[in-house]
Amino acid sequence: MTFIRPNFRHPENHTNEVGYSIKNYEGALSTLCAGCGHDSISAAIIKSCFDLNLEPHKIAKISGIGCSSKTPTYFLGKAHGFNSVHGRMPSVTTGANMANRDLLYIGVSGDGDTASIGMGQFAHVVRRNLNMVYIVMNNGCYGLTKGQDSATADKGSASKKGVPSVFDSIDLCQMALQLGAGMVARSFSGDKHQLIPLIKAAIKHPGFAFIDVVSPCVTFNNTPSSTKGYEWVRDHLEASGTIDFVPSKSEIKIDYPEGSSRKVTVHDGSELHLQKNAADYDLSSRKEAMNRIETVKEQHKILTGLIYHDESEADTHGRINSVNAPLNSLSQAELCPGSAVLAALNESLR
Repeated sequence: MTFIRPNFRHPENHTNEVGYSIKNYEGALSTLCAGCGHDSISAAIIKSCFDLNLEPHKIAKISGIGCSSKTPTYFLGKAHGFNSVHGRMPSVTTGANMANRDLLYIGVSGDGDTASIGMGQFAHVVRRNLNMVYIVMNNGCYGLTKGQDSATADKGSASKKGVPSVFDSIDLCQMALQLGAGMVARSFSGDKHQLIPLIKAAIKHPGFAFIDVVSPCVTFNNTPSSTKGYEWVRDHLEASGTIDFVPSKSEIKIDYPEGSSRKVTVHDGSELHLQKNAADYDLSSRKEAMNRIETVKEQHKILTGLIYHDESEADTHGRINSVNAPLNSLSQAELCPGSAVLAALNESLR
């Protein structure tokens, strides 16, 4: 049976400040399993880009291999896109970013694509602080190859095949913290009220922004014994705070009791307001972020929300002191200044 997306839109369906409707941010109809958490993440990306008034042609979406890496087909159909080989999304994104720093880069990956074959690539793109949004759609299994456990499957967790995992899991948020990511967050595909503000904050973050999204696989890994299934995750969430994203154009004054909130100002003047719970901690401390993740793990829960945020570090371009103009706009004379410049450079090294 063939499915097509209907063209009808309600006459009161509004457009954003750049004149686009939500339809302009959609993609093809999803072919993932009905109920897949990945589709909810795609919807959150669509809503985030619409609300932030982004122009789709100024966005590049890049992925690797896996169920998650199919999703760029389903959002931002008018954006630039590149589907790379397994685990190589970070290096392709790095190359594209070096050629044109003016685009917004959204990298989509899976737990297998990142935590196994792509682990080396993930580690280096984090430590270089590439200016990109890195979203992992984490279901704890290899959905395209019949549900084998991935490296993020928790020890003792059992998928549809019924055999508990015998290995300790890799926590990608902890890895990102150790490697120097400026923004680290975790969310659940079934919680759009938390996920959408996190994606907006990641888009506005100047540098590497990482979001690990627990996204249940409804076909192979959605059993009561799986720690990546809908039932288990909904019963074991521990949120770091109630999160909202407030654009800078809207002046909002809120009076919070002392010590109960923190305001994070991102590079364009926008603000991320957090109303924190009683077990508050300093968002700018990597040590406290790591400790909080471990504490919640010991309670057999999943920590979600904004875990760490620091925008003080320069991104890749700032660290290597690259030119401000996109490399693809430079002329031949600028890229190859001639033998005289080379001779002068060699002479300076003698």
